[in-house]
Amino acid sequence: MRTTWHDHDWQLIHEAPQAPTLHMALDEALTDAVASGQRPPTLRIWEWASPAVVIGRFQSLRNEVDSDAAQHHGIEVVRRISGGGAMFIVPGNTITYSLYAPTSLVEGLTFQESYALMDSWVLEALGELGIRAWYQPLNDITSEAGKIGGAAQTRRGGAVLHHVTMAYDIDAAKMLQVLRIGREKLSDKGTQSAAKRVDPLRSQTGLPREAVIARMVDTFRRLHGLADDRLHDDELAHAQKLVRDKFGTMPWLLDVP
Repeated sequence: MRTTWHDHDWQLIHEAPQAPTLHMALDEALTDAVASGQRPPTLRIWEWASPAVVIGRFQSLRNEVDSDAAQHHGIEVVRRISGGGAMFIVPGNTITYSLYAPTSLVEGLTFQESYALMDSWVLEALGELGIRAWYQPLNDITSEAGKIGGAAQTRRGGAVLHHVTMAYDIDAAKMLQVLRIGREKLSDKGTQSAAKRVDPLRSQTGLPREAVIARMVDTFRRLHGLADDRLHDDELAHAQKLVRDKFGTMPWLLDVP
């Protein structure tokens, strides 16, 4: 039976900046915790401790990333458990969040419908900031000025993970050096076009990053209810073990199913 947002007691996690590999591991650990009933459905706002490229579960590292350029710029490459495309992350330029929910919330929905549902609250938040944004199937959030962000989703053992990375600001030149796919798409148009395709929230709102995040959290709380929480010690320990055994290893980074 399908549930609604209000059938669940939503929790908020917004911790200090963490390493890219730990973020990948936390997504698995918290999805599994919600699936097993050890954690209520949760919204997690990410803070990045260092720059990264996050590739999707089914992407080839060699095809997506110029590893020499990434190493030159001190950018760590990590692989997440969900599908979708590569994301270029610079701390302070990025707003990333994850939703961990029982699959009952998206019961009977197509993937497109579930993406639209899970993004609906953030579209309302952006509207309150004066941005007319909409969901662009399958996994983009866009506006009249350009793309704002991209989503990815996976389902594991009775829980759905839905996470979104939005551009608050953009370093298009560095992104094109590191991401091969972006370079191929835009090589004939240059970095000016890259910046045009993605229109960051800083230029659209004129607000500090923290103010945009605060609006997002306030909107979610008003629409669906949201209690402040934190990472529990056992969840952090589980995630740290996943970093050692999986997300921080070359076999995981290189593996394409």
